Amino acid sequence: MHDGLERSERGWGERVERPNWAPGDIDLERPSVARVYDYWLGGAHNFAADRAVGQKTLEIMPELRGVVLNHRAFLRRAVRHLLGRGVRQFLDLGSGIPTVGNVHEIAQAADPEARIVYVDLDPVAVAHSLSLLGGNDHVSVLHADVRDPAGVLASDEVDKQLDFDEPVAVLMIALLHFVPDEEDPWAVVGGYRDRLAPGSFLAVSHAGYDETDVETDASVRARRIYDRSVTRMTFRNRAEFTRLFDGFTLVEPGVVRVPAWHPESPADVEESGERFPGFAALGRKAQR
Repeated sequence: MHDGLERSERGWGERVERPNWAPGDIDLERPSVARVYDYWLGGAHNFAADRAVGQKTLEIMPELRGVVLNHRAFLRRAVRHLLGRGVRQFLDLGSGIPTVGNVHEIAQAADPEARIVYVDLDPVAVAHSLSLLGGNDHVSVLHADVRDPAGVLASDEVDKQLDFDEPVAVLMIALLHFVPDEEDPWAVVGGYRDRLAPGSFLAVSHAGYDETDVETDASVRARRIYDRSVTRMTFRNRAEFTRLFDGFTLVEPGVVRVPAWHPESPADVEESGERFPGFAALGRKAQR
């Protein structure tokens, strides 16, 4: 191994007891994006292989947990902002394993009739999202690949909850850096955008740097471990990130570092905010 993780550290090759909440068809020895993310957020729905990768990257880059928490905080701020603009329909793509402050909890606290569809490829994320619903008829969970907009949008879950003649907010939080250039993330976004009614919104956060930024050695090493052990990440610069909003008008303050998007208090934007390794923005689909 060249990524600093021996097989025993990964948890691979060992007998792993399957918890009762783990779907029977998943490989417990293969790390997943959703479960490593869950570990960084302090969740309990992850396995030894996920924890090994997550912990190794944290040992190299301790600030990574704060990076992940900032993306999650942006999700909460974006949903509250959208509620203030009258949006009551949300399509949360790559929604991940549920944690405190889920979209439906925030949205339905403002309006119990708000409708939400969660979409994720990880079966653990889907299983736990379903377990949270408790008979909530205004929320659906879809096990699907978000890179297939046509399939997602044609699903029964989406058809049940969302009226595309009215504004819908599409949420892509810490998602598109897992879609490499050759899979054309801009076309993926376009597949959703073209279905949206004018006045709909797109919220995105994404790992990246300005061209003038210098990535730290720790960040490079941590990313190398993640790329080799979980999945490849593609960091994009400000211009590449902004292209994701073609067909949308950026909402103030435009494209900014993740902590700087409508912070809830000045303390939320630390000194490192100007160097934060990622961007966030909200766009509104233009009127015809």
